[in-house]
Amino acid sequence: MLLIAFAWAFPSSGARSSDAAGARIPIENDVIVAGARLHVRLDPASLELPPDEIIEWVRRSAKIVVGYYGRFPVPSAELRITTVDGHGVRHGQAFVAPEPGIRLTVGREVTRSELFADWVLVHEMTHLALPEVGEAHAWLAEGLATYVEGIARVQAGNLDARELWQEDVEAMPKGMPAAGDQGLDHTHTWGRTYWGGAVFCLAADVAIHERSGNRRGLQDALRAVLGDSGGMGSRWAIERVFETGDAATGTSVLVESYRAMRDTPSAPSLASLWDRLGIRIHDGAVQLETGTPQAAIRDAIVAPRRP
Repeated sequence: MLLIAFAWAFPSSGARSSDAAGARIPIENDVIVAGARLHVRLDPASLELPPDEIIEWVRRSAKIVVGYYGRFPVPSAELRITTVDGHGVRHGQAFVAPEPGIRLTVGREVTRSELFADWVLVHEMTHLALPEVGEAHAWLAEGLATYVEGIARVQAGNLDARELWQEDVEAMPKGMPAAGDQGLDHTHTWGRTYWGGAVFCLAADVAIHERSGNRRGLQDALRAVLGDSGGMGSRWAIERVFETGDAATGTSVLVESYRAMRDTPSAPSLASLWDRLGIRIHDGAVQLETGTPQAAIRDAIVAPRRP
C-alpha cells in the first residue's frame, strides 16, 4: 500500500514567492510516496498550470517507479524544477552530490496532458535505483532508464503496451552497432549509449523469462540490485551488478550478455527479438499476437508486479 502525503507550502495559483527585499524565492513542497520524502523546489516564475498540477505529476511519476522497483529507490531526494518559455518537460538530470536529487526544466506553458504523458521524470527517477558504475558503463545507466521507463509506465497504466512496442521497434535500431563499433564499453555514441543499452536490457529480459519458464525477468534482477546496493548513492563494479541480478533470477543471462557485448560489436537480432515476443510489423505498424508462448513472455514483461 502506497503512503502519499503532501506538506503544502505553495502560494495561491499564479502567485510569485518573494522575500522582504522583493527577490524571488523558490516555492517548496514535500511529497511523501511509499515512505520516501521528495522535496520539490519550484522556480517561482509563473506557470499557466497551478503548482498542485506539478505536485500531482511528481507524485504520479514516483508511484510509477515504486510499482516497478517495489519501493522508491532512495529514502529522500530533492527535485529542483526550473522553468523556461514554451511547452512540455524539456530536460532532466539525476545527481547524487551532496544528496540524491533530480534537476528538471519545464515549459511555463506546459499542459496537464503533457505532464501526464511525460517520460522524462520517470526516466530520471529510475537512475536513482542503479549504483554508480562509472563513465565507461554509462550505456547501462542510460540504457536501463530508457528501457525501464516505458515498461514501468505500461505496468502503471500510464502508457499503452502497443505504444511502447511501437516506440521500441522504431527506436531500437538506433542502438545497433555501426562501422567501427568496439563494443558497449568502448563506443560512447548517443545511439549506442541510450538505445544500445536498451537493446541489451530487452534481450536480457527476454532471455531471463525464457530460461526461468516465464517466472523471472529483468525486473527481479533490478529489484535485487537496488535492495543490495541502496541505489545511486553507492558505487559498484558493473560485474557485481550483473552477478547480483543473475543470482536473483537463477540464471547467468546478465553476465553472459555483458561478456558477449562489452568489447565487440555483438548485438542481438531485433527481428528475432520481435518474433520471440509475438510482435508483428505490417507497413511499419506494430500488431501484438495473442494466445502464443511468445505473447505470454511479452505480456509478463509489462504485467504489474507485487512489491
